[in-house]
Amino acid sequence: MSDLHYLTLAESADLVRTKKLSPVELTDALLKRIETFNPQLSAFITITGDLARAQAKQAEQEIAQGKYRGPLHGVPFALKDIYNTAGILTSGGSKVCIDNVPASNATTTQKLLDAGAVLLGKLQTHEFAHGGPSFDLPWPPARNPWNLAHFTGGSSSGSGAALAAGLTAVALGSDTGGSIRGPSSHCGTTGLMPTYGLVSRAGVIPNSFTFDHCGPMARTAEDCAILLQVLAGYDPQDGGSTEQAIPDYRAALKNFSVKGLKIGVLRHYWEEDLPAHEDLRAAMEESIATFKRMGAQVEDCRARPMMDGLDIKVIIGECEIYSINQHDLQARPGDFGRDFLGRALPACLFQASDYVQALREHKRYMADMQPLLAKYDILLTAGFGPAPRFEDYRVTNFWRKSNAFTPSNAARTPSLVLCGGLSKAGLPLGLQLITRPFNDAQLLAAGHAFQRETDWHTRRPPLDPSAKAPVVDTSVFEPKPDADAATRALAETMARRAGLKLNERQMAILLENAPAALDMANRLRKPRARLDEPSSTFRFAGSQK
Repeated sequence: MSDLHYLTLAESADLVRTKKLSPVELTDALLKRIETFNPQLSAFITITGDLARAQAKQAEQEIAQGKYRGPLHGVPFALKDIYNTAGILTSGGSKVCIDNVPASNATTTQKLLDAGAVLLGKLQTHEFAHGGPSFDLPWPPARNPWNLAHFTGGSSSGSGAALAAGLTAVALGSDTGGSIRGPSSHCGTTGLMPTYGLVSRAGVIPNSFTFDHCGPMARTAEDCAILLQVLAGYDPQDGGSTEQAIPDYRAALKNFSVKGLKIGVLRHYWEEDLPAHEDLRAAMEESIATFKRMGAQVEDCRARPMMDGLDIKVIIGECEIYSINQHDLQARPGDFGRDFLGRALPACLFQASDYVQALREHKRYMADMQPLLAKYDILLTAGFGPAPRFEDYRVTNFWRKSNAFTPSNAARTPSLVLCGGLSKAGLPLGLQLITRPFNDAQLLAAGHAFQRETDWHTRRPPLDPSAKAPVVDTSVFEPKPDADAATRALAETMARRAGLKLNERQMAILLENAPAALDMANRLRKPRARLDEPSSTFRFAGSQK
């Protein structure tokens, strides 16, 4: 009770339900902590203190009257600032939407409010849930609570920072290429990318229609299960939503045994495809040993190379986010951050055939994963290693290197990230569990079992109330184009045909990543069977039942 800010959702809910803890007391404690630490962390864009206190007071009155709504009643939460909130700024972390105040709530926002949860505010996000830590946006990037000089991961950056720092017990993030799992990995928290279509995206600023997921972020797998119970369900307002029976996710955790669970270890992801930091490699071996000790049947397995998934995801995703922001990119490119431009602008180099070929390869990629998903209950692989310093981050890596999380986006497999250890420097190390679609309950149960066996999820960053965010040398982020004359001419022509009016620096940002983008497209420009279909197939609603 002395550390209200580090109560889990499950603990808070039990105390509130039994009237041992007042929602007002809990909300006030978190708002005070936000006031103390947000200046150094920049986790929140908007703090809704007055609203939170009013909602907490209402929840307290309802509970006193015997009108308890469930485990979120009277418990504070926060939202990544791409979730629509009626009458409250939803900025997408961008100057482009700096005055965007929606008239209605996202479906997920409304579900949480209907469950009686208390909104603390809107959390920092990389611009439009894309890009990386840009220092040229209206709000500074979120800082990693474990070391303020280091990156949180993205794009749910504020969500990861706020959870690790005890500013909120639960948050919502979104995941298009690792944006729930990256911050969870770098900040030592727990994040679930649910099965595609399980949680509504209606009223959430889109990144990629093909790959966007909304999902829970918390400190434990149990808390993610509680959140998912409220969030999951069919929504006709979301074209990607699916009609499925929703299990009792929290009940699935009880009496679950890892004994006999078939776990396939995707060791080549962190040893070959993207060689990991030595501390992460050691943590993975210890995690494998933990699952074996718990009685799981563990063996190594292989999937397609990680880069295959990156090529598919990036070509489809960048074409879609470019199209979503096309008008503003043409009319006001200077209002976007440097990192967003470094990812979105090269999409002007892709042809319509590149997009369709990527969709065709996407369907093949998902099919190629089916034997593994059928053979194993869970796939185990690494998350991210120690978070890098801000100065070590480069947008060019987005185009040149895969990451640990993109394969699940491309395969549409639900994925859970847990803390699997700490580096020698005291930074969190991520562990990732993957399963077949709509097996989210078993995925959460396996994560919960791991957290019962270990204590990494209980570790806390060494925060200092008097600390100041270190100065970052932003000169290292200036674009350094290395394109030959032919590539430069092509990029300039394609940008002009796309209606882009880029100044010298913006063109340099495009040219910096043009060679890697063209290489990516070329890897997918290969002969295909005439009857190969894309993944973008459609069904009438009645046929889904």
